[in-house]
Amino acid sequence: MKIDLSALQMLVAAIEERSLSKAGERENLVTSAASKRIAELERQVGTALLVRHNRGVEPTPAGAALYHKARAILQSVRTLEDMCEEFSPDGIPKIRLAANRSAIIEFLPSDIAHFQCAVPRSRVDLVEAYSGDIPRMVSDQEVDLGIYHASGPAPGVFSLPYRTDRVVLVLPQGHPLARPGGASPTALYLDEARAYDFLGYFPRHSFEAFMELAGPTLSGPLNVKIQVANYEARCRMVREGLGIAIMPEPIADTYLSLLGLVKVALKDEWAARQFYLCARDRLQMRPAAGELFEFLATTHKQDDGPTA
Repeated sequence: MKIDLSALQMLVAAIEERSLSKAGERENLVTSAASKRIAELERQVGTALLVRHNRGVEPTPAGAALYHKARAILQSVRTLEDMCEEFSPDGIPKIRLAANRSAIIEFLPSDIAHFQCAVPRSRVDLVEAYSGDIPRMVSDQEVDLGIYHASGPAPGVFSLPYRTDRVVLVLPQGHPLARPGGASPTALYLDEARAYDFLGYFPRHSFEAFMELAGPTLSGPLNVKIQVANYEARCRMVREGLGIAIMPEPIADTYLSLLGLVKVALKDEWAARQFYLCARDRLQMRPAAGELFEFLATTHKQDDGPTA
C-alpha cells in the first residue's frame, strides 16, 4: 500500500477543522479536490474514515485511529525535512546567521574566514537584517544565530556580548567643525553639531528610533537633508558638502583618506555600541551552529584579553 502523505495531511486537516471546505482552505485546495483526496485514501485503506453530514465531517473509529498515526507520521516527516535543511546541496552543514549591516562589514568577514579555516566543511548563510528584528528571527527559528546591537540583551533568546564599536561624525575638509588643515577636532557632543545639515541613515536604522535613543541628549531635532543607507554613497555626499553623517568609526576609517574626509569623535554615551551574539537555546543548537556560536564567543574573549 502506497499512502500519499498529502492525503494523510488532508485527513488531519479535515478532522481538526471538522469541515472539508475549511480543510481545503488550510491546504490550499478547493473543496472538491479535498474531498477527492479523502475518498482516494479511503479506497486505499479499504474503510470509511469520515462521516459527512450537514454540519461538516467527523471521524469514524477507523478515521480517529488513523488520525493519531498520521499526525505522528507527518511530524516525523517534518523532523526529517528540518534535518535535511541543515545541509547544503553538497552535504556540507549549513548555518543560518543573521546580522546587521555594521557587523557584516566590520567584524564578520574576518571572523567567518577564521572559522572556515578551523572548520573547513561548513557553510554560513549570512542574512542582513535590522538589529531589532534579529532576536525574533532567532526565536522563531528563521535563523540559527544572530548578531545585533542594543542597549542590553534582548528577551526571549540567549545572548552573549560579541563586539563593540563607536559611531562618529564624518565631515568634509574645511567644515567649521573640522580644524584647519583637516585635523580632527577634540570630541564633541552631537548637540554641538545640531545646526548643520545631516545625511541619514542613523544608528537604530530609522530617524524615529534614533531620536528615541539620542533625543534626550539633544536640545532640538536634527535637520536631515537626505536619507541614504549605503555607506560609500553617504561619504561621497559628505565630500560634496551635502551634509555631515553619523557612521560607525571602523567603516568611516575606510573612506577618510580615500575621499579626503574628517571624523570627529562623539562624547555621547549612546555613541558606544554593544553587539550581542544570540541563539535560541545554547544547549540545544544543531552541531554546526553550535560550533560557530562557540567560535564567535571565544573570539570575543580572546579580543578582550585576560581579565583580572
